[in-house]
Amino acid sequence: MQAFVMNGIGETDFAEKDRPEPGPNDAILRPTVALVCTSDVHTVGGAIGERENLTLGHEVVGVVDEVGELVGDFEAGDRVAVGAITPDWGSDAAQDGHPSQSGAPLGGWKFANEKDGVFAEYVHVNDADANLAHIPDGVSDEQAVYVCDMLSTGFAGAERADIPMGGTVAVFAQGPVGLMATKGARLQGAGQVIAVENVPERKELAKEYGADEVVDFEEDDPVERILELTGGRGVDAAIEALGASETLAQCVEVTKPGGTVSNVGYHGEGEFVEIPREGWGVGMAEKDIVTALCPGGRLRLRRLLRLLENGRVDPTLMTTHEFDFSETDEAFALMASKEDGVIKPLVRF
Repeated sequence: MQAFVMNGIGETDFAEKDRPEPGPNDAILRPTVALVCTSDVHTVGGAIGERENLTLGHEVVGVVDEVGELVGDFEAGDRVAVGAITPDWGSDAAQDGHPSQSGAPLGGWKFANEKDGVFAEYVHVNDADANLAHIPDGVSDEQAVYVCDMLSTGFAGAERADIPMGGTVAVFAQGPVGLMATKGARLQGAGQVIAVENVPERKELAKEYGADEVVDFEEDDPVERILELTGGRGVDAAIEALGASETLAQCVEVTKPGGTVSNVGYHGEGEFVEIPREGWGVGMAEKDIVTALCPGGRLRLRRLLRLLENGRVDPTLMTTHEFDFSETDEAFALMASKEDGVIKPLVRF
């Protein structure tokens, strides 16, 4: 089979690989559509270290091609989504309520990290009964592929933020995860959603997904502007969806005492992140800083697919470009450059 791989830091190519075989609890998936993620770009850039002949990608839906003998809920021909995070559900971390960690920090992140990813003609899925979900008839593949990561991660940012009904929320950065955090905050019942973004297309989408105000950090200091918009009180919750020390610090500064900073950004550079001492109340302002990795699992996927099925959210507004599988290298280059107004490139198999 053909696969799109990382051959070293900064190096990608297409490669011929053997079709994977399922274990007793596993499934083999034939992809129909996939998405390129900025974290894929980070991986190629060396964020998780050297990798050689590693198939890239972690957001995919498709059709089951084969299942292991112990798989009970799926069979060949089923149209399915698979989470970007595919934990071993028998691990101590999963049993303790943290399946994304699956035995080690980020241990549930297997695709394009611990094992081959999804940019291939066949994809291996471990623990299939727990990590796959059937796609409802009324949901297209182009919609469903967003539940694998972007909806799950963005919504987790809002869920972990402990937003009170009618509360105030600031979402820093309106990339795909930030846009879904904005939508998630609205679905969670936020009364005022403030987005921080400077790219015109993303500013418009932020409003489409529920932002009441969009602060352009090239025009205003985001901390000053958010405090002004909240009458000096600060927000009940701030969501960091960029993965930068500066924006995490700004989240701390705009969050009121007793509020929550929810981080879903990928902090892939630098040895440390900085927390502003005074904004943190010298450590005693009772501001909680919580983090989340994309939640995995069948139940999570089912819930997100239900939101799509019932028209609660349309993630396809984020699909700005489409490529054939043979053009995956072009999709990666576009995602790395962030040119041409790209938000999410979709790959068709």
